[in-house]
Amino acid sequence: MLVTVTAYLAQFYSGFNVFQYLTLRVILGVLTALVIAFMVGPVMIRYLGRYQGQPIRDDGPQTHLVKAGTPTMGGGLIIIAMAISTFLWSDLTNFYVWVALATLLMFGAIGFVDDYRKIVKQDPKGLSAKEKYGYQTAAGFFIAIALYIAADIPAETQLIVPFFKEIAIDMGLMFIIFSYLVIVGSSNAVNLTDGLDGLAIMPTVLVGGALGIFAYVTGHVNFAEYLSIPYIQGVGEVAIFCGAMVGAGLGFLWFNTYPAQVFMGDVGALSLGAALGVVAVITRQELVLFIMGGVFVVETLSVVIQVISFKLTGRRVFRMAPLHHHYELKGWAEPKIIVRFWIITLILVLFGLATLKIR
Repeated sequence: MLVTVTAYLAQFYSGFNVFQYLTLRVILGVLTALVIAFMVGPVMIRYLGRYQGQPIRDDGPQTHLVKAGTPTMGGGLIIIAMAISTFLWSDLTNFYVWVALATLLMFGAIGFVDDYRKIVKQDPKGLSAKEKYGYQTAAGFFIAIALYIAADIPAETQLIVPFFKEIAIDMGLMFIIFSYLVIVGSSNAVNLTDGLDGLAIMPTVLVGGALGIFAYVTGHVNFAEYLSIPYIQGVGEVAIFCGAMVGAGLGFLWFNTYPAQVFMGDVGALSLGAALGVVAVITRQELVLFIMGGVFVVETLSVVIQVISFKLTGRRVFRMAPLHHHYELKGWAEPKIIVRFWIITLILVLFGLATLKIR
């Protein structure tokens, strides 16, 4: 919105032209989301504290019992900060910005309904697995189809393989299925990872920031040519959305760090995961997301392996799934697990960024 306002004001004072620079707007997007999170956070935590709080698993680590009653649904804070910051600093005529915002809000709404039923309505079941997955499927396909219809050049529906600049697989209609799987899969992966204080939000910030770099270079014709990646006009604006994710995520971490004052709940986890997925699709970096989000992938696989093993053999591979609970039951302190998962994510993000040059 402010892009249009400052462009008009530049007619009277040329200094306003500085706000046309994407890099400055990304930085301002980060700072705006961070400030909003700091301002809204205490108010939201006090309001959410009126309700029962996050349910604690009876079969989980005993150390989690002290967390009973901690307010949840704090992910709403992230969505508010991201949406306002993106709205203020991005070009609102950009299709990709609206796709990213729509994904964030739709999956946030699904998570909100689930959390609302559990916390406010005191319905322990919330949304059934069938209902939740059904809504996710509808939202995921809606976004995937919209991106497919809007595609103007082959690169927008090709599968780009990291490290190989000459390999780009035309997916055709399979783009819709693949994009749906990336968006919904990423949404659920972040949700499964969100089990310890700050465990999910910092990897989200790191991966989101890295995807912002991919968005910037993908939308910059000179950088894209130099790095041998597809140039897609307009994708650079998505970097502002990613910057808002970084700022809002860090603001939320201020309150979510161990010991947490608030949990993000499904409203935050489902929306942030889907947001990462859709940015990866827009920037054509789905396979790089798989690398950088390795912690999310492993957490999800641990649940899949545990379920399959128990159903087939009656035995559990892990003491508890997702994987972070396995290490808790092995005696690892919660902060140690969190920080080590953060370090692993940082390494994977750097590896993912290296794919920009190693081609």
